[in-house]
Amino acid sequence: MRTHRITTALAITMICSSISLAAVESKRMDDSILRQTFDFAGARAPQPQLFDMETVVITYAPDGKRVNTDVLRLQLKCAPARATGKDADEYTCIRFAVKFGDSPEVTVPAMANWSYPYKVTASGMDEKGQVFGIDHAKFEKLVDSNGQPLPVDKAYYVYNAFIDFHGFCNVFAEPTMGGKGIQDLKRIGDKIVHAAAFTEPPVNLGSNIKEGSTFKNGEVTLELKGLSIVDGAACAIVAYDSGQSSFQMLMNPMPNMEVRSVGASHYKGDVYIDLATRWPRKVTMDELVVAESTVPMLPNKMTAVIERNTIIRNVGNKARD
Repeated sequence: MRTHRITTALAITMICSSISLAAVESKRMDDSILRQTFDFAGARAPQPQLFDMETVVITYAPDGKRVNTDVLRLQLKCAPARATGKDADEYTCIRFAVKFGDSPEVTVPAMANWSYPYKVTASGMDEKGQVFGIDHAKFEKLVDSNGQPLPVDKAYYVYNAFIDFHGFCNVFAEPTMGGKGIQDLKRIGDKIVHAAAFTEPPVNLGSNIKEGSTFKNGEVTLELKGLSIVDGAACAIVAYDSGQSSFQMLMNPMPNMEVRSVGASHYKGDVYIDLATRWPRKVTMDELVVAESTVPMLPNKMTAVIERNTIIRNVGNKARD
């Protein structure tokens, strides 16, 4: 009798389990969209693009306290070569604003309405050795809207905003001319070592940051992480990671004074690629920088820990007031 009850109970359990599994199977979501093949090798849509970029730079004291926060805001418009008939995309800076520490926000007049071509080259530099062809002379002796000169490091922040923008929105988000790039990501989960891995581009700028200053990337990787919706547009999420990067900078903050800085950097983030247009809809970046500087006449080296956070949004035709 006991054996019969046990057998009956076991049979009922098995039947209920089968019914539950069948219910789960019938409700399982169709995941074919996640298993599809993507193509990032094609040309971008020819329509003009407008981007808002904000970078927050936080400096920490050795005890971990935040000692300063700088904010840089860039609005950049792109006229694609496919629409203009030119041999390169043309970018125009609509507005560049900065807020250093507790000071009020000011603009950088020299940047307003400045246009320049962005043309892909195998080395990433032009014939003058300028990264992405960004004119170094434009960043000499910058002043703010109050007529106050920008310090050397703050002027470099302004220049570096353009370098960051094209690094994320072009180098990582467009096919490479040589080596692996976004064009090699076909399915969610694919991961590659990018052609930018272990490269060492120059970071010298004008008369204040000398030649010999370089930034060395670590093992830069791209990974197709998944799908998302940004401002109503279906997007692929492509993650980038710089690996263990390093740098050295030789600065002349004033005549006859050289400051040498060395350090490490690790930056990473996501690029949201619009599947319909292949333009970035959003970019995020988080970076940790640790630096050590040798300053003449100071007995000890100076250390700095800096955190940088950047967000870039494709805002279409919405212009800032």
